[in-house]
Amino acid sequence: MAKVKIHSKRKEVRSSDSPAVAFFYSDNSDSDFCIPGYISLDKCPEVLTAVRKISETISLMTIHLMENTSRGDTRIVNELSKKVDINPCAYMTRKKWIEAIINNLYLYGDGNAVVLPHTQDGILGDLEVIPPSQVSFHQADYAYKVNINGVYFNYDEVLHFTLNPDPNEPWRGRGLRISLKEISDILRQDKHTEKMFMRSPKPSIIVKVDALTEEFSSPKGRAKLLNDYVRSSEDGEPWLIPAEQFSVEQVRPLTIADLAISDSIKLNQAAIASILGVPGFLLGIGKYDKDEWNGFIKTTIANACTGIQQELTNKLLISPKWYWKFNLTSLLDWDLQTISSVFGALSDRGFVTGNEVRDRIGMSPREGLDELRILENYIPYDKSGDQKKLIQNGGEE
Repeated sequence: MAKVKIHSKRKEVRSSDSPAVAFFYSDNSDSDFCIPGYISLDKCPEVLTAVRKISETISLMTIHLMENTSRGDTRIVNELSKKVDINPCAYMTRKKWIEAIINNLYLYGDGNAVVLPHTQDGILGDLEVIPPSQVSFHQADYAYKVNINGVYFNYDEVLHFTLNPDPNEPWRGRGLRISLKEISDILRQDKHTEKMFMRSPKPSIIVKVDALTEEFSSPKGRAKLLNDYVRSSEDGEPWLIPAEQFSVEQVRPLTIADLAISDSIKLNQAAIASILGVPGFLLGIGKYDKDEWNGFIKTTIANACTGIQQELTNKLLISPKWYWKFNLTSLLDWDLQTISSVFGALSDRGFVTGNEVRDRIGMSPREGLDELRILENYIPYDKSGDQKKLIQNGGEE
């Protein structure tokens, strides 16, 4: 396995280095540390859904180890690339590893996700995702240190992924808590109002009676009247009431549509989708749109991936010609007909091989399809100048 830049070495903290800190835990520890009325973003279903879509989408991509060459960038396949792309951590899959990093960035780490590389003799081992509750950051002159469970690490000894840099400490992320707090509170209130509205009993039938009769002078009398004339023993049984004393009317109470709660929820869902940069249909607003999905991949997903791949390149690689790159094109919505048309045309022009086309449509490679060919009789690329029509007098000098 190729050697990497980080040499992870734990530094024990002396009692004089930092003040003692005590923590109190309970079954409801998540809420114990929150101020009254504060709701974390992961408690808002719309925010949680949007972030999960982002993390799940990024986790589907492969991570390529690339090298700059004079003929362009080429992919490198070695033990280091396999480590990061296939098994970055022994106790979780690569998919879960990526999802944990993205979820910490957006939800639990307040714009920060820390991964601790374990090395032995310069060889990269597990890349351990550290829970945000075990991490704190401390300014140290020009740079900063990362405290993981009481052990301090220099900033270049850990992988520190950030989202939305803090204006006072640009090396630290600050997340999206300010932008989304008010909207998530409004959504929570709308849903609470809807829930309470549906629970509250509202009569759908009003019976007008002659209030001057003696029977209505007491609750017992009114209950006796309902029991005698209105309540029935079987469903669908008709009511038999005196026409001179009763008048039955149907009343329609206010509905959710009348309160415009649904419209308010949709507007705030659209606002959350806009802030997080996800298509509205991922939150149940509207229908799937191919162009909107591709725009989501090229903007939101590309932005999150760029931060991750740059941090991996900066901390895990020694060679200045190497870098990490997510395979964004694998997420674009290309149907089979489009792929066949585009890559088939590239193959006809000698830009890609037949096996490269087969790989794009999910087919296994075949013998004899690794040569570049052009449209004229599909002859080998290096023989294209030997066509008879290009030689004067049919090949005679």
